[in-house]
Amino acid sequence: MTAFVHHLGFEFRSGLRNSTSMLMYYLFPLGFYALMGVVMVQINPDFGELLIPSMVLVTLMAGTLLGLPGELVEEREAGIFRSFKVNGVPAISILVVPLLASAFHGTIGSAVIALTAGPLFGVTVPTNWVAFILITLLSAFTLGSLAVLIGVVSTSSRATVLWSQLVFLPSMLIGGLMVDLELIPSTVRGFSGLLPSTYAMQAYRGLAYGAETVFDPTLSVLVLAVGGVVAFTLAVSLFSWDRKNSTRRLHPALALLAIVPYAVGTLLA
Repeated sequence: MTAFVHHLGFEFRSGLRNSTSMLMYYLFPLGFYALMGVVMVQINPDFGELLIPSMVLVTLMAGTLLGLPGELVEEREAGIFRSFKVNGVPAISILVVPLLASAFHGTIGSAVIALTAGPLFGVTVPTNWVAFILITLLSAFTLGSLAVLIGVVSTSSRATVLWSQLVFLPSMLIGGLMVDLELIPSTVRGFSGLLPSTYAMQAYRGLAYGAETVFDPTLSVLVLAVGGVVAFTLAVSLFSWDRKNSTRRLHPALALLAIVPYAVGTLLA
């Protein structure tokens, strides 16, 4: 346990010392939050009801989907995982530690947004802060698990960019972050249901804000939880110590099973 804590502390401090990590964890999401608060709320006052949860999710996605996979690939290619194996570090710890570190950074950025958006921009704040915090932590776990899975199955840093953007960009456009889900055309809404951000926003709206939702908020929480567990389980199952690893038990294409909880959620919504 002591070694695990030291490893986690080292990973967390590394995120503060690395300029790229600082960009993804804090500078990009908080700068985008400030821009949306100054500009978007003035253009569309209704966006004030979405600002806090949407910017929290942008913060979490930037730190996990955009930052974490590439780091895992670089460490694997540099032989760091092999040195961990020699020293008896289990594969699950190699995946849990960066997930937790990115979640810690994400929650710090999320706290800044949640505590400053009301006083700075006069936007709507959550009516149930306990639900808001729990959904934020669950979203950090789910997005972090998906990011870890992307890092495990990607063959290069360039591949991580492709897979991460396939989640990040649609989340921004049709995941309910910029536009409420009920305003998105029904023909597109089916694709929205394949994105974790959609369920996170619906959970925020229904449970933290007490607003009407398109998807059942309790179902959304369940889908997020199952999606996170499935993604992390797949990541552990598909993990390889290096590119020459010959003990991989499953084919990387099975990572696509991570979509199943969201597809089922779309059918049940």
